[in-house]
Amino acid sequence: MWMILVGADIKTSRRALELANKYEKGVYAAVGLHPIHSMGKEAGEEAEINQEEFNYSEYEKAAKFGKVVAIGEIGLDYYHLGKVKDKAKAKIFQKNTFIKQLELSGALNLPVIIHCREAHNDLMSILKDFKKEYRHLLPKERAWGVMHCYSGDEDMAWEYFSLGINISFTGLITFSKQWDDLIRKLPNDKFMIETDCPYMTPEPFRGQRNESRLVVNVAKRISEIKSIELKKIEEITTNNAKEFFRI
Repeated sequence: MWMILVGADIKTSRRALELANKYEKGVYAAVGLHPIHSMGKEAGEEAEINQEEFNYSEYEKAAKFGKVVAIGEIGLDYYHLGKVKDKAKAKIFQKNTFIKQLELSGALNLPVIIHCREAHNDLMSILKDFKKEYRHLLPKERAWGVMHCYSGDEDMAWEYFSLGINISFTGLITFSKQWDDLIRKLPNDKFMIETDCPYMTPEPFRGQRNESRLVVNVAKRISEIKSIELKKIEEITTNNAKEFFRI
């Protein structure tokens, strides 16, 4: 089994790298500052979530290790701003941090793992501006970003594809049919699967802690929806991940 260990702040990013370095192959790391940890000190206290000021040089140093294959998990998350009084200020803080991490990915030629929750319009605007400014640095032959734990609609998916960004499915699709039509229409080179451990546990294991061995249930559901053999879906998603992360 191969896996990508994804950081959410500098501490977990370094931990992901430390674990990845214990294995010669098959285990890799992504480093990044998750948006729920980049709302600003005051907002973080109100939301009761630990905060961190993005330090470009520290993340750059971590990202230059050979086992790091992406910058992530980064993006925007307005869902967790519920208790925050000055939401506008917190959003600006998140957006600035996201932009800095996109710039880091461009400078190091690393793909990005993107998180988005209740922030599609702002996220899309930033991604469009980034692609326009850094077009010369972004790969033309493969995707440069992936929307992790995809929960958007079909139109949104094609909008991401037009920017060179693919999507990834979790156990969410095993207990909701909301994405069945999208999955049926998806080109085979546009999607991956993931755990989002310890969350999004697929059926029939909902209520338990999610883990890597359960991701096959996501593949099984896609196999059923697309009427393609499970072995073929496993092959498609594995190859897509290897190409995206260049491993």
